[in-house]
Amino acid sequence: MNRAFFMPNFDVFRFMLVSTAYFPPIAHYALLLQNQNCRVEQFETFPKQTYRNRCTILTAHGVQSLSVPVVKPHGNKTLTRDIQISYETPWQQLHWRALKTAYNSSPFLLYYQDELVELFRRKYSFLLDLNDSIVEVINKLMEWEIATKRTDNFIFPDQDSRQEDHRFSFNPKESKTVGLSPYIQVFSDQFPFAENLSILDLIFNLGPEAEAYLMKIDKKKPEF
Repeated sequence: MNRAFFMPNFDVFRFMLVSTAYFPPIAHYALLLQNQNCRVEQFETFPKQTYRNRCTILTAHGVQSLSVPVVKPHGNKTLTRDIQISYETPWQQLHWRALKTAYNSSPFLLYYQDELVELFRRKYSFLLDLNDSIVEVINKLMEWEIATKRTDNFIFPDQDSRQEDHRFSFNPKESKTVGLSPYIQVFSDQFPFAENLSILDLIFNLGPEAEAYLMKIDKKKPEF
């Protein structure tokens, strides 16, 4: 009997479109964890100042942004799949130092740091490869099974009725909130709850409980 005949065709199911992201924000990660058919956009013209190459963390001085310097081989017409990473500055060392300083007193940094630091030692040529590796490493650390697939072509908004488009749902330039429940953060005694930071903030503070937190996030809220 040909078992392949009974394999479901996932292309007929609804799918979710998301952007690539550098240590994605928490609400973004909730979308990945709650959906088994996600596609990462790679054919868009790379937009400036988004989570595609940056993340936000909470430090002793408040919320801080960490950005991966990039190279656009084709200028402003460069597609996300062609975005390269620049190593003219020691950004890897700076990012890891910032993370260690910010989360040194968090409950779970010690448990996860050995795997994560390898991401800052390897020099990836392309941003998409770095961001995909981040998801793979976090999958391993947290025992999650998030599987993402890159798009085969650019899908215009509302072009496909099967799509649920979250490519521009989260933007560091916008101050809108997404209604996330507060949890205890490092420096909670100094600052009010800072929502939708990098997924690292959640796993360093909640550890194994991060999954339950993500699964409770309602992606149907109007803010999404």
